[in-house]
Order: sequence, then structure tokens, then C-alpha cells
Amino acid sequence: MKKAILIGLAGGSGSGKTLVAQTLLQRIDSRKFAIIEQDSYYKDLADIPMTERNKRNFDHPDSFDWDLMKIQMHDLLKGNRVEIPIYDYTNHTRSDETEAIDHPLIVVLEGILVLADPDLREMMDIKAYVDTDDDIRFIRRLQRDIAERGRSMESVVQQYMRSVRPMHQQFVEPTKRYADIIIPEGGHNKVAIDLLSTKVRALLREMESKED
Repeated sequence: MKKAILIGLAGGSGSGKTLVAQTLLQRIDSRKFAIIEQDSYYKDLADIPMTERNKRNFDHPDSFDWDLMKIQMHDLLKGNRVEIPIYDYTNHTRSDETEAIDHPLIVVLEGILVLADPDLREMMDIKAYVDTDDDIRFIRRLQRDIAERGRSMESVVQQYMRSVRPMHQQFVEPTKRYADIIIPEGGHNKVAIDLLSTKVRALLREMESKED
């Protein structure tokens, strides 16, 4: 029997996935709510020179450790404690420290490609896609990478043109067809958030009734 609900929250970089997850957390008001970023599962590039790390395509599916991601999601759904990796975006390496997630009732796995893997989709109770215009996503990504990840404007623009935009078109956008719900405008779409919250509450009641 599943002991947690898994919500997959996909969408392009800068689409507003994090705001949707945080808004949902406020609506559900659950202390057993875990938000996990797919970015935590970037592969550790510590074994290659920094110049090569900076050339890697971090928007391609191959940049993620899918095996570990699926193992840990499976463990969470069984009610087990997991140690989520912490990724260092500046050095493109995995930290020695981890984040402990212990017995959540609701797990939101959010990231650009969380709907790309069929095994992960099979585990999910709800699959959502945040759909936001390209120009808005680019501006948000530019602001975030400069403020939070120590990037220069030039490097962000180059990466966007070289990999982010083409990878979005090739890999991210097509996963929209797997979504149960599409959320235009992200966390600012109150109607979509209400619908999502209502479904989550219903799943919680169903899970709790089975335990009784």
C-alpha cells in the first residue's frame, strides 16, 4: 500500500513550478509535505575539469541521475526515509551533505523533465505541467541565475540560446501531453491551483480511509 502521494510538476525553466508547489503547500497546510527539485539529481561532474563542466548541457535528459531519482521516489512512497542529494550549481558537483526527507504524506517532484520518464510517470498520482510564455521564462531564469547562482548575464544568455531553448523544444514541451492538468501562468492561476488542491485533498482522504 502506498503511504504517500506523488505529484509530478513539470514545465520549462522559469515557468513558475516552484511557486505552484509553494502555493499548493499553503493550500493543503500539511506538515508532511515535501517539495523535491529534480535539479538535486544532476550528475556529479567532480571527475572532469571545470572548463568541461561548464560546457555540459544541463537541460538534456542525460544530465540527470534517473536511477537514484526513481529509487528515492519509490522509497518515499513506501514510507521510508531518504537522503536527497544537494547540488552545487557553481561547481557542478554533488555536496557531501544531503537533505533528509522522512515520511511525507505528499511529495511534489518538480523539474523540467519529471514527466519524461515512463517509470516515474507510473508512480505519480497527479501529473501537472506549468505552461508559461518563452519570454517570461527567460527573464525569470536570467534573474534567478544571476542572483542565486553567481552567473553573468552573458553566460546565461549563451546557455539559453545554446541549450535551454532547443532542449525545451525537443524534450520539455513534448511532455505536456502526459499531464493530467496544464497550469497556464503558474502559481498565479488561482482556478488551476484550486482544482489541484481539491484533487490532492481527495487523494489524502482516500489514502487515510484505506489505512483505517
